[in-house]
Amino acid sequence: MPLEDHAGDVIAKSRKMKNVDAGAVAAAAGLSPAELSGYEDLGVLKKELNWSVVAELLDLDATKLERVAKGWVPPAPELSVWKSFRQLTTSGPTMDVHAYLIWDDKTKEAAIFDTGFEPSPIFEVIEAEGLKPKVLFITHMHGDHVAGLEEIRQRFPEIQVRTDAESAPESSRNRRDEVVSLGSVKVINRDTPGHAVDGVTYVVNGLSGDAPDIAVVGDAIFAGSMGGAPSAGALAKQKVCEHILTLPDDTLICPGHGPLTNVGEEKANNPFF
Repeated sequence: MPLEDHAGDVIAKSRKMKNVDAGAVAAAAGLSPAELSGYEDLGVLKKELNWSVVAELLDLDATKLERVAKGWVPPAPELSVWKSFRQLTTSGPTMDVHAYLIWDDKTKEAAIFDTGFEPSPIFEVIEAEGLKPKVLFITHMHGDHVAGLEEIRQRFPEIQVRTDAESAPESSRNRRDEVVSLGSVKVINRDTPGHAVDGVTYVVNGLSGDAPDIAVVGDAIFAGSMGGAPSAGALAKQKVCEHILTLPDDTLICPGHGPLTNVGEEKANNPFF
């Protein structure tokens, strides 16, 4: 699976997060404004970029930015390690979005993370595995992540919802000290606002014996990038550093878009950090 963001996207996101004028970036990069605009849009450039100067201006890591530009992608994880885990991808007009499903092998109690554009792939796995959905965890309330919310609630009227959305009823709001148990599987939440005011990451442990934990992060971080946060860039980066990159290196990062990755890969290769 290709990265959600090419290097031009990374430059554009950081430029907007830091409120740096496009003309200043173009001049630092040795590009015309049109060339920079094209690179931000398409990720295609016919000349070598001055990576170090651009990265310093935008508070990015030059070596990692160049690595992304030259084709780095995280190695695909061996998903058979997590026997009771599924990534479920649905497509909209302009993007793909991931939802996730986890369960306890013995009790078959299950949790859904986000909904995708429509939840039929989630329903198919639930039926095939004989699962009992108990909780729907929402990483943030952007439309591509919750389009199937009502259909899931209609299908499973007893399902509990967990979200950081201020508009949600108190009974559905995450508590920072809450541990949700599904048999031997445990889910805790960590606040990761920035891309969205209600952004939250869910850390899951106890899946498939000694398998590493997983972190369902929404759009807080992607492989080689992060969700756009033009009005809250510093907060977004701070929360990722505090609540995602402090997890063990082998923790599987499950983003809303793009390929799966892990904490160690992002510490080594993500230009934002």
